[in-house]
Amino acid sequence: MVLYHVFIHQCQRNEAVALNVYNEEKRNLSLGGHVGFDSLPDQLVSKSVTQGFCFNILCVGETGIGKSTLMNTLFNTMFENEEASHYQNGVYLRPRTYDLQESNVHLKLTIVDTVGFGDQINKEDSYKPIVDYIDTQFENYLQEELKIKRSLFNYHDTRIHICLYFIAPTGHSLKSLDLVTMKKLDSKVNIIPIIAKADTISKSELHKFKIKIMSELVSNGVQIYQFPTDDEAVSEINASMNVSHRSKWGNKTVRARQYPWGVVQVENESHCDFVKLREMLIRVNMEDLREQTHARHYELYRRCKLEEMGFKDTDPDSQPFSLQETYEAKRKEFLGDLQRKEEEMRQMFVNKVKETEAELKEKERELHDKFEQLKRMHQEEKRKVEEKRRDLEEEMNAFNRKKVAAETLSLSQPLKKDKDKKK
Repeated sequence: MVLYHVFIHQCQRNEAVALNVYNEEKRNLSLGGHVGFDSLPDQLVSKSVTQGFCFNILCVGETGIGKSTLMNTLFNTMFENEEASHYQNGVYLRPRTYDLQESNVHLKLTIVDTVGFGDQINKEDSYKPIVDYIDTQFENYLQEELKIKRSLFNYHDTRIHICLYFIAPTGHSLKSLDLVTMKKLDSKVNIIPIIAKADTISKSELHKFKIKIMSELVSNGVQIYQFPTDDEAVSEINASMNVSHRSKWGNKTVRARQYPWGVVQVENESHCDFVKLREMLIRVNMEDLREQTHARHYELYRRCKLEEMGFKDTDPDSQPFSLQETYEAKRKEFLGDLQRKEEEMRQMFVNKVKETEAELKEKERELHDKFEQLKRMHQEEKRKVEEKRRDLEEEMNAFNRKKVAAETLSLSQPLKKDKDKKK
């Protein structure tokens, strides 16, 4: 390790005077020579290039509207595309990540497709999988931030930076599904609406359609992404794009679409707004989209989550909150709730035991009554059987007596006859 020795003149100055510097206002000083902190932008660029960048695009639109084709043309490559059918049971999101390199800049690009969007008869809950996916990416980043040992340096940020919302070129008005979905997404992601396959309608119809779309978005309170105009270098071009009613997309193949009457060229600005879209989305405002995602949408999600957990910036007396005190208070509250629920469960268990004991005693009483009844019935039956036995014994005794009498009589009859013969 290299040690840099710095000799400071009058290093033994009064400490009280030095401490008073913190209470003074910021002062502007002139430098006597070159110091070197003007190289900070170069250092940031070098560090950023070394780390690389990530950019995540969410494509929302009906099946076959041209989402994959637009992505291939935007980045001038061929991504892996898997055609989706119109017979999906529901909406599910399919993210795919690619590593791209241009010059010496590395970009980790994630394209998320909404498979099955708008294909169901009941479209009431079509937006929910999209909202859940965006919230899940926010939650994953928040959990990484809340870890004791964070690794945000090499963390793969999957938060959605831009949502390209593809609108079918009906020429009439927005569908209810489009309005509901964009309204649910505008507080969670930067939205840029795109009229897909705009070359299928005439130029006058397209102009009216764009005005109609913007009017419906404003009247329904849908907030779409506004290109920043505070930077003088890009303020003019971004201001012109903000009033152009968003971009339109009019190609099906990579570079052009062939018609019997001619060819629609993708990069011809008189035919299509693709060049403007790529200029605004990638070359000028990609970093602003990333910054807006972190500073606006993610911060809103983070704030709501922390407020749900009971964390606040100030107490009722406008005093700053202590994280330790807040944690202890929430811990006590949690333990109190846990103890209360434990007491409720214990009381519920005692009541259940008492109810069970009462039911068992009632069953025991019923069984005892039934036993006594059966016992009485048994005794009655036994008495009747004894009476019948005695009656049978008396009948048998009477029969035996009659039998003996009959036998005695039958023996006396022959003796009488013999006497009569002798006489």
